Amino acid sequence: MKQFANLIRQLDESNKTSVKTKALVEYFNEAPSEDKIWALALFTHRRPKRQVKTSLLRTWAAEKAAIPDWLFEESYHIVGDLAETIALLIPDAASEKEISLNECIRELIQLKDKEEAFKKDYVLKRWKGFSKLERFVFNKLLTGGWRVGVSKNLCIAALAQSSGKSKAEISHRITGQWDPSIQSYEELIFGDALNADQSKPYPFYLAYALETEPEDLGGINDWQAEWKWDGIRSQLIKRGSEIYIWSRGEDLITERFPEFQLIKEALPDGCAIDGELMAFKDGKPMGFQDLQKRIGRKNISKKMIQDCPVIIKAYDLLEYEGKDIREKSMAERRSFLEKVVHSVGNEKLLQISPIVECENWESLKNERLKSRSMHAEGLMLKRKESTYQSGRKRGDWWKWKIDPFSIDAVLIYAMRGHGRRANLYTDYTFGVWNGDELVSFTKAYSGLTDEEFRQVDRFVKQNTIERYGPVRTVKPELVFELHFEGIAASKRHKSGIA
Repeated sequence: MKQFANLIRQLDESNKTSVKTKALVEYFNEAPSEDKIWALALFTHRRPKRQVKTSLLRTWAAEKAAIPDWLFEESYHIVGDLAETIALLIPDAASEKEISLNECIRELIQLKDKEEAFKKDYVLKRWKGFSKLERFVFNKLLTGGWRVGVSKNLCIAALAQSSGKSKAEISHRITGQWDPSIQSYEELIFGDALNADQSKPYPFYLAYALETEPEDLGGINDWQAEWKWDGIRSQLIKRGSEIYIWSRGEDLITERFPEFQLIKEALPDGCAIDGELMAFKDGKPMGFQDLQKRIGRKNISKKMIQDCPVIIKAYDLLEYEGKDIREKSMAERRSFLEKVVHSVGNEKLLQISPIVECENWESLKNERLKSRSMHAEGLMLKRKESTYQSGRKRGDWWKWKIDPFSIDAVLIYAMRGHGRRANLYTDYTFGVWNGDELVSFTKAYSGLTDEEFRQVDRFVKQNTIERYGPVRTVKPELVFELHFEGIAASKRHKSGIA
């Protein structure tokens, strides 16, 4: 645990990618195998489920620190992180016997069915035995709020250096479902894991936003344009006569969309389709908010399927006849994709994403202006000779989104941020006029520089009307220009929209 806590300290102390990568490489080279697999799981969002309510942790911490609950809450609002607040408030004690990261996580998992009293005794024992830094890391494991400034790409780069394997192979190996409680680090990174799991998806290829004029990309004939759909980026895979649907977030979502079982027999075995899973009815896309009604549901009713039917708009093929074809050009992959989609023959569930044909960039700009009428977010530009890569890369794929809507709105509520912004009011609620009344209609917390956040923070503190815990009502005097992509019905805001 000391070794892992020291790694977290090194990662937190630097903003330099090279320093963070070096620290990760050293850890993966030196740490015990059973700890490395859990560290990798934590850094790739596979943390174990929380077994202790945060409300109990607050109560126990306040009791152990011998302070009233209100003072704990005030401390928490200032620090901005529950794990750090508890680590700072609990008195230091002599360390007990060293415990490994693996042992600690397995102990936490075993708390699942224990009584509250048992959980309390265990947590207090660990708080007492850890140093302040270890206690902070332990609290992070307890609360599940794991943000340590390590991206998946950074982890992949470090693993590639440590293992001697390519980034592409590492990316593929750590994609999909794997369980750190039963799979070893050696099996995942060096074993035959790629072939053992027939459901395993490929790493998604992600595009950067186009920040220049499209003419700067060269001749239009070298590029393929498609609509940028607003849904869930997904992979539809069929292997071993079974189908699997993966989201870009690496969630296996097959059971949430049972209608795709209807094309299981027609879909060729040994194929992996990259596309957009969308709510789609009466021949046109529905809003993303309609799709959200199904995303979080484990039990899908017939009525839900009827009210919110879905479709996959296919725009790439990653595997064909059981072979990985990502190294082929996009033009070649497109021809194979057309064959697969045509063989399925069910346009209610699987359609190929159409190519937007234009003779020059100027005419494509005019097509892009039709995006909203197509229920699209803009266009995707893909080089015809491009291979299918892993992660976000520059050069071959670009997203050319439509310009956002804008509106002037008044700041009416403010709340402190988290982490390094815990002492600043950076989370804002805005209002618009409904007759003579300002009504809330949206929240926003990005787009300002650090200096601008400090300026607004001073305004909030000097112009507070009322306080509701961490939230302040402010004089409605500060006006902002907000950019947004769409409007949806909302029960949260008084305006009825968001």
